[in-house]
Amino acid sequence: MNLNNSFQDTAHEPTNETDHPDDDESCSSLLALHFLALIIALIGLAGNAVVLWLLGFRMHWNPISFYILNLAVADFLFLCCHIIHSLLEVISFYELSIENADILSNGSILPYIAGLSTLSAISTERCLAILWPIWYHCHRPINMSVIVCVLIWALSLLMTILDWCYSGFLSHKFSNFNAWKKADIVIVAFLIFLFVVLSGSSLALLVRILCGSRKIPMTRLYVTISLTVLVFVVCGLPLGLHWFLLYWFEDHWIISLCHIDQVTFVLSTVNCCANPVIYFFVGSFRQWKQNRNLQVVLQRALQDTLEEGGHGDSLPWETLPVPESRK
Repeated sequence: MNLNNSFQDTAHEPTNETDHPDDDESCSSLLALHFLALIIALIGLAGNAVVLWLLGFRMHWNPISFYILNLAVADFLFLCCHIIHSLLEVISFYELSIENADILSNGSILPYIAGLSTLSAISTERCLAILWPIWYHCHRPINMSVIVCVLIWALSLLMTILDWCYSGFLSHKFSNFNAWKKADIVIVAFLIFLFVVLSGSSLALLVRILCGSRKIPMTRLYVTISLTVLVFVVCGLPLGLHWFLLYWFEDHWIISLCHIDQVTFVLSTVNCCANPVIYFFVGSFRQWKQNRNLQVVLQRALQDTLEEGGHGDSLPWETLPVPESRK
């Protein structure tokens, strides 16, 4: 699942005065997409940095906020890889050679898998808490979110290293096409499994809230999760589909039409950039006239209770241990 090949094959085509006008237009549009992705990624990097600072140093952790913290880490790392990659691709347009630039595009596989896994874990936990609340609160381990996040990052790192080894990215001595195809099947199957879990749990949660015999009140937390999942399906999923299509079909030129590879790249940066916007939009909705700082706004976005004056109950979330530096 080497991303760099698809980007560089188009980006590094030589141009000269005898090139066809369509080639010049194609290069110009590709360069514009790189600049667009760079601008969006910089905005998203700042937004996720604010979320990391608030959740990491200003707020107490509960299972949901800990998941959101890990999702912000994944988005931050993903954007860091692609910001530098976009800069190197823009530089390459001006015939400046950059060696080993592919490590950045290959490195984005890790945060992509970790982000999808974290989002699936959030949706699954909320679905279990709604559908089987008594069983969930009686059998859920106290530090379940910490354990799940550690397993997510470990599994994501393992799959990334597996892909790097057999694809020859780390060392050509370990390059094995048959083994790489098997490793690729495992990674693709895992991504499909995560998407099925994410979509299934989100749909079940939505149906239970809107159409259940006992309607569950729509809290800000449900709105935050629903919007985050929706944005991922629209903007984040195409990149995973592109990876799958690119390395399972031999006709690469079909997939390269209209710069599909770079369009999915831009959409993935939109996905990472949109998450902080969702948090602060949901947290500040109907509160525009009140002077609230960003910490309070973020807390409201993750609020699992009705507005003041409502009669709904909140689901009891335990508070995770807080490091001494944050007390």
